[in-house]
Amino acid sequence: MSNILGFPRVGQNRELKKALESYWSGKCSQQELESVAKDLRAKHWELQKHLDYVCVNDFSLYDNVLDVAYAINAKPQRFKDLSGLEGYFAMARGHKNGVACEMTKWFNTNYHYVVPELSIDDEYKADASNIIAQYNEAKALGYKPKISLVGLFTFFGLSKIIKGEPADVFKKVKSAYLDLIDELVKIDDEVVIEFSEAIFVRGNDETLGNLRCLLGTSAIECIYNVIPEKGIKTIVSTFFEHSNEFTELLLRTKVYGIGLDFVAGSKNEQSLEAIGKSDKVLYAGVIDGRNIWVADLESKLALLDSINKFVPKERIKISASCSLLHVPFSKAGESKIDSQILLWLSFASEKLQEIAFLDKLFRGQDSAALAFLQENKAINAARKNSDKTNNKAVRERVKNYPHKQRAESFKERIKIQKELLNLPILPTTTIGSFPQTSEIRALRLGYKKGEINKAQYDEGIKAYIKDCVAFQDEIGLDVLVHGEPERNDMVEYFGEQMEGFVFSQNAWVQSYGSRCVKPPIIFGDVARPKPMTVDWITYAQSLTSRVMKGMLTGPVTILNWSFVRDDLPRSAVCEQLALCIADEIDDLQKAGIKIIQVDEAAFKEGYPLRAENIKEYERWALECFKTSTAIAQPQTQIHTHMCYSEFNDIIKTIEALDADVISIETARSGNELLKIFKEVGYANEVGPGVYDIHSPRIPSVEEIERQIKALLEVLPKEQLWINPDCGLKTRKWEEVKPSLEHIVEAVKKVRASL
Repeated sequence: MSNILGFPRVGQNRELKKALESYWSGKCSQQELESVAKDLRAKHWELQKHLDYVCVNDFSLYDNVLDVAYAINAKPQRFKDLSGLEGYFAMARGHKNGVACEMTKWFNTNYHYVVPELSIDDEYKADASNIIAQYNEAKALGYKPKISLVGLFTFFGLSKIIKGEPADVFKKVKSAYLDLIDELVKIDDEVVIEFSEAIFVRGNDETLGNLRCLLGTSAIECIYNVIPEKGIKTIVSTFFEHSNEFTELLLRTKVYGIGLDFVAGSKNEQSLEAIGKSDKVLYAGVIDGRNIWVADLESKLALLDSINKFVPKERIKISASCSLLHVPFSKAGESKIDSQILLWLSFASEKLQEIAFLDKLFRGQDSAALAFLQENKAINAARKNSDKTNNKAVRERVKNYPHKQRAESFKERIKIQKELLNLPILPTTTIGSFPQTSEIRALRLGYKKGEINKAQYDEGIKAYIKDCVAFQDEIGLDVLVHGEPERNDMVEYFGEQMEGFVFSQNAWVQSYGSRCVKPPIIFGDVARPKPMTVDWITYAQSLTSRVMKGMLTGPVTILNWSFVRDDLPRSAVCEQLALCIADEIDDLQKAGIKIIQVDEAAFKEGYPLRAENIKEYERWALECFKTSTAIAQPQTQIHTHMCYSEFNDIIKTIEALDADVISIETARSGNELLKIFKEVGYANEVGPGVYDIHSPRIPSVEEIERQIKALLEVLPKEQLWINPDCGLKTRKWEEVKPSLEHIVEAVKKVRASL
């Protein structure tokens, strides 16, 4: 009696990523892409065969929220004449017909979903053909399928209403969604669907509170009575926090089962008594679906025993806490991680094994399971007592570090900086990275494999930097970057140079579409033995008389984009990271670098999902950022960057960061994000993104000019910087060069008009 909510879909060797990018570049056909996808699904189902059901429809060519939008024909008007994969990928990546839909973070993870655009003018209609095809594939291979589907309330709550009253739009969306269920109920004698309703864990916060006011509390009960009445074996699962308020509602419905996260939502235990008195099956999420540490099976058994005090054993199914999408595929082939540390890790394939053995241990005696338990105990004991995880000097330095915030106010600093930098109004720059070409990736790989020596590697990196700087100089950007050719990833690059980190060879995790990241693993106390960026940044500065920007990743982002040790509070790990970044800032400014960007792209995604926990997170995250930049002299201009964030609820925290300049993503959302900066009287400088780098579109001069003029309607020219909305690492040079040329030309025109 075991379960998961979903499985990683990119494949052990990123087969899906490679097939997608080949398809997008015209190098493979749709049939070839779908063949790769079909093979991956079969492999993943084989690994799940010991579960009650294998998951279908957790697999997606881009994103599961987008899949639901496409399945009910929720296509923006600009893409209405497109069909098939052309229409599907247009919504995700943009098209000549228009810009892509917005993307934002899936709750507090590093996974991005495509934000559906809903309108009262749209006609929604169901098409379950893709789901049915996957279901039939699994059946044909002899598996029992369970459909994984984003729930109606989560889908609607995460969507953007373009036109119409939300209640009226909801009625149309609901009708199409239920039609989708009607199509699915026909495909088998008993169809099992697990609905992911993660939005319920937000409790009565503004997002869900508005949804409840809009639809009425009874709407949730109504839907989850209607769906089971159609003949669907209905499971409703929540994850990433507790959902006690809505568990109470669901217990009054006709659903078969309720899935709860007991890893990130320990307060779900408050609902156990009510679940026990009901007839519902509890899908107990006790194996961590978001982190990579081997489970402590002894403590998991104790947790299950405490659950069993309220819920009969026959109504408890052991599950992962959330979809395994958020962890790597398998430890197989990881030969470079220290063998002792490797024992401490558990990826998706290993978590399936943990779930299976935990189920056997919970149900009764099994010799293989008991042997597995003894081995598990030994692994956890070794980790707890290892000298690899503790560094007394680091902990003592954190405790006694004197610099907590910058000494001078922004008003004092900016006066000094403007005199020193002497930049024009509407200064132009980029966020930091430039295209990672196949040649650069091959160069890094060759050096890593020992096929070329350090001198050859350095020569290749310097050649790229030289070309990158020359291009920026030539087109007339005001503040330049070195392009980051030496960096494989904005977090991994720094982690590789710090103590307390370990790195995998193939532990890739999907971020969005074909974009995969390989998060660093923080297993012990963190320290920076030597400078990490100074040599490359100072070399780049030597090539130009213009200002060169130093590029660092902030402590909160390094934390949030890593797999973090679970034997120390996250705040304590972040404090250690902050001192590493502070040391790097000090070395850069001593080397003559006048502007240093400390990216905090993942600051918002670390926010707790429930309002009552936010204040504490903001406290320590803010303190860590300010500690990292406190060493900066008043003449050193500190930039930061945030992307995919709704800032309305954290604008005061952004102010408190006290960065001299913040660049943000606004290209897909117009001026909505920017207006809040005006409303609160934000005094520091802002660089709103003027074009979307996540789409291959090349914006015209006129388009960017209109965007800049729109920005000037919100903030004064003295406060604005002009830049793309994110780094250019994933784009091609043939897209980047004209886009940046158009930015510079557009700024010249606007400056002239001013």
